Amino acid sequence: MTPARSSRDGSGPARRAGRAVGRALRLPVTGAARGIRRATHAHGAGESGLGKLIELHAVNGAGDVMITVALASTVFFSVPTDEARGRVALYLAITMAPFTVLAPVIGPLLDRLPHGRRAAMAGAMLTRAVLAVTMSGAVATGGIELYPAALGVLVASKAYGVVRSAVVPRLLPPNFSLVKANSRVTLAGLLATAAAAPVAAGLHAIGPEWPLYGACAIFLGGTVAAFTLPPKVDEAKGERRARLSTHEPHSKKPGLRTVSRPVLCGLLANAAMRALSGFLIFFLAFLLREHPLAGQSAAVSLGIVGVAAGVGNAGGTAVGAWLRARAPEGIIAAVLAVTLGVAILAAAFFSGLFMAVLTATAGFCQALAKLSLDAMIQRDVPEAVRTSAFARSETLLQVAWVLGGAIGIALPLNGVLGMAVAAAIVAAGTTMALRGLLSTPHHRGTTRARVA
Repeated sequence: MTPARSSRDGSGPARRAGRAVGRALRLPVTGAARGIRRATHAHGAGESGLGKLIELHAVNGAGDVMITVALASTVFFSVPTDEARGRVALYLAITMAPFTVLAPVIGPLLDRLPHGRRAAMAGAMLTRAVLAVTMSGAVATGGIELYPAALGVLVASKAYGVVRSAVVPRLLPPNFSLVKANSRVTLAGLLATAAAAPVAAGLHAIGPEWPLYGACAIFLGGTVAAFTLPPKVDEAKGERRARLSTHEPHSKKPGLRTVSRPVLCGLLANAAMRALSGFLIFFLAFLLREHPLAGQSAAVSLGIVGVAAGVGNAGGTAVGAWLRARAPEGIIAAVLAVTLGVAILAAAFFSGLFMAVLTATAGFCQALAKLSLDAMIQRDVPEAVRTSAFARSETLLQVAWVLGGAIGIALPLNGVLGMAVAAAIVAAGTTMALRGLLSTPHHRGTTRARVA
């Protein structure tokens, strides 16, 4: 009998078969990783470093949703509705109320660290990794010690968001618009959130602390990934600080109002949309828990509305990338007007269907409005202060979200009243958007001369 031949490296049939099985098992993972890398590094994003920022933001989204699932199960789902409302109110008071004071400080503080943006992003990741472990001991009991840690997570998350917005302009590939770059970054975060949410739910089934362990591991990876960003992230040659204050005729430092009134109006219009987002999250969470959609449980009702908002946001991000930077003032005015119309219809003909339609519309239009604001800042704000302008505008939008959430918590659980308040919030933003649109021809021609 002829013995079985070995390969040139001395391995027999069993070893070769083992290798083949190993390659087959690795292929879905490595193939998916290569596909993701090709997508994030396409069109020059790999050479400029934008691809690494896209991947870092995906890590951030996955870690944040792990913590969200853990906190929601403790603060919201684990107790009766009345007690849950009190717990969430306490959560807002202990975490978000101080955040409204701290958030305006984040932008100016980061302005003073123009050469340490990678370290700042890594620090935000590491802080959340440590706090996730800290919260794991209290998440099962819902003890008061959970809330200071949650405040730290919130501040670190928003600080990361501010730095990320300021970093994107430094990593733009040649002939790559800021709108397209931000849409890629945002879409990566949304996709990572959608992928990590069921994983977080599965970990929660093991134990309430397990999503926090998962968040810790993810954020530790993000800490390392932040330092792989290119060194130009920390370069700030020629940059100055932007100001959100009123016109300063004797100052040589241009502020946003001295640059372009449409930018300021667009920022305030976006603040209204961000406030609407915070309002709908908190108001509908309690409304649907007490009055779920017909034939559905509270959890399923919340899931339907949440999916509608997520799909709308992803759709708006994709459409924003396609529209590029075309007529951003007109886009902002149009999407706010559409949102206002849907909110009015939801108040007049209140139903579960209209709630889902409003959340989807708000998600879609908020994404488009934010990308259009990015385009306006890129167009109208001088390069010397553009990075700072993104940092400060993002801080203002985060504060608007907090205020919207506070309104949603304080409001009685009346659907018609809630939709009317939503319409009022959007109406204020629509007014600002229209003012910005009407002022565009007058300011566009004078913007550069006024800051020269």
